[in-house]
Amino acid sequence: MKFYSKMLLLTLLGPLLSTAGPVNINAADALTLARELKGIGPARANAIIVYRQQHGPFRSVDELALIKGIGKSVIERNRADLRLSNAPGVPPRANANVPLPAVRPPGR
Repeated sequence: MKFYSKMLLLTLLGPLLSTAGPVNINAADALTLARELKGIGPARANAIIVYRQQHGPFRSVDELALIKGIGKSVIERNRADLRLSNAPGVPPRANANVPLPAVRPPGR
């Protein structure tokens, strides 16, 4: 009976114990960023989207440090899961001046 109790517990808690998966910071939406990255909640995820809209795709994961509230420790905690692939059909920095749908900046 003890074995089955442990198996049930692992089955129920397994998804909560799993680590984050790879996240493409140039294509992920705010919900995915907040859900998959450690130390990134809804406000920081939204700030990543706003930054990406204003400046174009990230060229380095270290660029995340340019966003208020995201420090080097958050980047290091997530480095293994951060990806930089461009959004489909978008070359790096080519879309910096193209208007994108508005995303409400954090704190407003």
